Amino acid sequence: MTGTLLCLGHGYCARRFTALYGEAFASRIGTSRSGAPAPGMEMLRFEGDAPPALLAAARAADAVLVSAAPGEAGDPFLGPLGDALAQGQGPLVYLSTIGVYGDSGGAWIDESAPAAATAPRARRRIEAEAGWQELGRRAGRPVAVLRLGGIYGPGRNALLDMADGSARCIEREGQVFNRIHVDDIAGAIQAALARRLDGVVNVVDDEPSPSCAPVRYAAELLGVAPPPAERFEEASARMSSMALSFWAENRRVRNDRLHVLLGALRYPTYRDGLAALAAASASAGSGW
Repeated sequence: MTGTLLCLGHGYCARRFTALYGEAFASRIGTSRSGAPAPGMEMLRFEGDAPPALLAAARAADAVLVSAAPGEAGDPFLGPLGDALAQGQGPLVYLSTIGVYGDSGGAWIDESAPAAATAPRARRRIEAEAGWQELGRRAGRPVAVLRLGGIYGPGRNALLDMADGSARCIEREGQVFNRIHVDDIAGAIQAALARRLDGVVNVVDDEPSPSCAPVRYAAELLGVAPPPAERFEEASARMSSMALSFWAENRRVRNDRLHVLLGALRYPTYRDGLAALAAASASAGSGW
């Protein structure tokens, strides 16, 4: 692609995307609360308002990546920037979460499943998805909603958790989770923008697996003992309400549409991703 990329929110996924694919754009603009400089980016401060420079960028951007979560007041960007964004024509990608599906009792689901989550945080995501899709219909521009699994990658993974002592191994019979490496998220963003994708895609790995699985594999890669197993029924007494809502849902999410979009994933399972992180660390002599 060419032209200008606008990243509304420049967090972990957006930073990885611009690091891997940013050179495809002639200019790159991002937002953050501080507006602090970022490599290869023109950064603008966003604190809920719409300064002239950001409004101009919203109108002119050839591609838009939205990666900020909605708060209690809703999506932070739709209100102040919606009219400006509706004047553009380029593709838009909104990063959401598979949490919008709620609980399937461990059954396999795909994008045809209803977004039926009841937790307030997930309901806000569902409303934000609908808001961005409505903007796309109003503006006649494609909107790709990428529903992400549990994100890991450089600087954010079970190897680091094992090394710093924060790793836990909580077991609940039959409970599984989908994960996704941030590089595969970046690849999905690039493909969605390049193809002007309009619709929903689950961005998850090929193998839903128990919570303890990546922790135990990280310990194996490091040659150390994994943390002792904790029964969920006991661990839950010390969990926050957010953590409890996470554990209240059990689903296996299919990624057939993602494979159509990308082909093979770089890291189809947590084993592939963690092994690559460990190998890269050993080669560079630095952390994960």
